[in-house]
Amino acid sequence: MLHEYKKKTTIKAEQFNGSIEMMQEYGIKADPEAAYFAGFPLYTIPTKEGKMTIHEGDWIATGIDGEHWAIADDIFHRTYERCDY
Repeated sequence: MLHEYKKKTTIKAEQFNGSIEMMQEYGIKADPEAAYFAGFPLYTIPTKEGKMTIHEGDWIATGIDGEHWAIADDIFHRTYERCDY
């Protein structure tokens, strides 16, 4: 039987702006060769599952164990709401 579930914990997140500071903080690497063919910068962020593509404007989420992953901006806004007002 299909059941519905919701997450019990919160995450911390900030929007990736392509800055060197954020790249250094999260270990993000630029791929200049792929960027040449794509026509825009391509980045990867290390995650528990391996490298994940991240674009400027995506969100970097930090989980309860300090792990990071990327979330596309539109999905982030449909899935999360700010709760630290």
